[in-house]
Amino acid sequence: MLIAGIAGALIGFTLVDLQCEGACDVPGAIGLVTGAVTGALGMGVVAVLALRAVGEWKELEDNQ
Repeated sequence: MLIAGIAGALIGFTLVDLQCEGACDVPGAIGLVTGAVTGALGMGVVAVLALRAVGEWKELEDNQ
């Protein structure tokens, strides 16, 4: 999730940086934090779903 958070932070900051003119410190920081949180949460959801799928697969394998 760390790598996804870093990637999300870079995407969020760059998105704000490309659209903002002048003093963009606060909007850039908001984009950075929002992107990092969104990326980390998204990766967390993917990890949980993958682990549940593997668990169900192992359970079906054990029943056979």
